[in-house]
Amino acid sequence: MKHDAAPGKITIADVARLAGVSKAVASRALSPEPRPVSADKRERVLAAAAELGFRVNLLAQSLTTKTVNLVAVVVNHIHDLSDLDLFDLLIAETQATGKQVILLRVGSVAKVEEFLRQGVAYHVDAALVFSDFADAATVRQMFRTNHVIMLNGRHDRLSPAIMPDEAQGIGEAVADAAAHGVTAAALVTGRSTSLVEQARIASYRKAFKRHGITLTKSIQGDYSYLSGHAAAAEFGEGNFPGAIFCTSDAMAMGILDVHRMQFPGDRPGRFRLYGFDNLSLLDFDAYPIASIGYDKSTFVSETVRMISHPESFEAGRPPVLIPTHFIPRATAS
Repeated sequence: MKHDAAPGKITIADVARLAGVSKAVASRALSPEPRPVSADKRERVLAAAAELGFRVNLLAQSLTTKTVNLVAVVVNHIHDLSDLDLFDLLIAETQATGKQVILLRVGSVAKVEEFLRQGVAYHVDAALVFSDFADAATVRQMFRTNHVIMLNGRHDRLSPAIMPDEAQGIGEAVADAAAHGVTAAALVTGRSTSLVEQARIASYRKAFKRHGITLTKSIQGDYSYLSGHAAAAEFGEGNFPGAIFCTSDAMAMGILDVHRMQFPGDRPGRFRLYGFDNLSLLDFDAYPIASIGYDKSTFVSETVRMISHPESFEAGRPPVLIPTHFIPRATAS
């Protein structure tokens, strides 16, 4: 078939003409964002674009729509097992809206300040902040945007926030231990500078006090398997409390591997073991660890909703809270 457009100068009008639709319909059909157009017309437009070799000019599109279809995810790192479970779903759902994700790793406060000094910033439609080294005002400055969604507990009245309601799940887990006769417990924690971790530890302490459980030992780790493995050495043969609570599943996995002999048939012998995060790995036979978790699909849905509808946020609105729950497994039964 012969086409009038010269090679290399194919336009949206040429695509529309070949598909037999208006330019507006062709534009909607080729938009990376979900826009109303019938399946038949979308198929004709896509076929015409492919036949003509037409490619959407994303830069021109961004100048027209004031969007670049990019979302930044600011993290400390991506080596915690809990990160992998969450980010796989988050990236998939964000991409389903027609946007792409860029990851920015900031391993310290100094790194954030370095980005600001050097003027390193990206033009993005939204920034999701998991790193606890960055506060809301700093991230708004980094990306020169007010559309910053805080997921690390360091929000302010100008930025929306989503947080798991951790006190609920922690209370349920500690109540389970108390129901099994536990009167003394140890707590293996993560990074003490994290506001989220500080609140998590406070919730454990309140729950222990409420249920008459004495906190006999507190050990600081870094959420990793290795730090849990190292913490296990603190518990000798005659030094086990009734329960060990860890603020990450990875640390609980390290403790379990060191003290497998204390869990005959995966059941608690000398102590009960509780994790936090409800990793997908815990559904396999190797690590049947009781844990605390939230519905990640609900968390991601709320996050994507905030990305897609920034106008729905009003300054000063409190964080969206996602309830957590205790998930019983063999190490606590």
